[in-house]
Amino acid sequence: MNTETETDRVPQAPKPRKAPPRRKGGWLPAAGLLLLAAAMVAGLWPRPQRVELAEVVMGPLRSTITEEGRTRVRQKFVVSAPVTGQLRRIPFKAGAAVSATNLLLAVIDPVNPTLLDPRSRTLAQARRDTAAANVEKARDAHRFAARERERFEKLHEEKTIALQELENVQAREVAASRELATRESQLHEAEAELAEFKSPAPDALPSSPAPALSPVEVHAPATGRILKVLEESTRTVTAGTPLLEIGDPSDLEIVVEVLSRDGAMIQPGTPMELEHWGGTEPLQAITRLVEPAAFTKVSALGVEEQRVNVVADLITPPARRGNLGDQFRVEARIITWQTEKTLKVPSGALFHKGSEWSTFLVVNGRAHLRNVKPGKRSGTETEILEGLTAGDHLILYPGDRVTEGSRVEAVQF
Repeated sequence: MNTETETDRVPQAPKPRKAPPRRKGGWLPAAGLLLLAAAMVAGLWPRPQRVELAEVVMGPLRSTITEEGRTRVRQKFVVSAPVTGQLRRIPFKAGAAVSATNLLLAVIDPVNPTLLDPRSRTLAQARRDTAAANVEKARDAHRFAARERERFEKLHEEKTIALQELENVQAREVAASRELATRESQLHEAEAELAEFKSPAPDALPSSPAPALSPVEVHAPATGRILKVLEESTRTVTAGTPLLEIGDPSDLEIVVEVLSRDGAMIQPGTPMELEHWGGTEPLQAITRLVEPAAFTKVSALGVEEQRVNVVADLITPPARRGNLGDQFRVEARIITWQTEKTLKVPSGALFHKGSEWSTFLVVNGRAHLRNVKPGKRSGTETEILEGLTAGDHLILYPGDRVTEGSRVEAVQF
């Protein structure tokens, strides 16, 4: 018989369960998620705009007008043929020195009228015959008008016709007289023209020489150098044909074509610098005058512009000009205003905002819009009258991405 004791009835505590073994590397997924979230935040976080900065400085500044110009000999002489004739070959070349002390430049042999062609003589004879026939016709008309006037005067004395009929006849007689005078003048002109075509006598030999005519000599009008030889070879020239150009290449002036609105503010005495003429140092010139009349010129883009010539005297000594001569191209920089010390910034840092000029000032890595008052300009730099101080840093060419308060980062070039 089983007897159960109290000790046997006490329940026993359950045995603890064994924990499953922990796997290695269980933190990697969480770390990956954190890294992905950090990368997305970093990618979406606004980055500073990369900009180019410029500093506001004190320094010299000048306002200029830059245009292309050309050199020109101040006193230029064009030697022309004084008569029509056969030009002998000119022995001079461009650059030769000439003197006004009776230097012979060219010789012209006059053309002998007897050498003109028979066709021209026949035409002249025909014009003379026509003129003579017209004179006879006009003379007959005048005689008829004179006799008619005499008859009408007798009839008027007998009171047979009215005064108006007599006046009409007298007017016809006057018109006939004037017509006769005109025809006689035409006849004299045709006879004078025909006289130039008189051929030698029929019994003269074909080889008979024409009467010799004295050649015409052309002398140098001034001392200098030959700039151009316009007619070098032997040929027949007419009176007034240009033969040579003479001038002094050391006596140069500058001609610059500027817009009429720029020429209106250029005064005599304005300094000018000439660059890209072939030397290393710019040449100096002084404005002498602005021509009073402008002209229309079509630009390379097809735009009509009103331009005016600005003439300046070249003051750099000839020894420092090299071989600069007539009609050489130069780049003229006309200085309309200048100062040795002023507050200035690059022109690329300024822009229009409404009716005001503005710029972006950089303070502690952020852009701040600042209104300024500009003064004179030099093209690349602008004078600042109000709104900035020396040492400020501005953004060059900010564009549309830079706004008030934007974070910026300077780019080094």
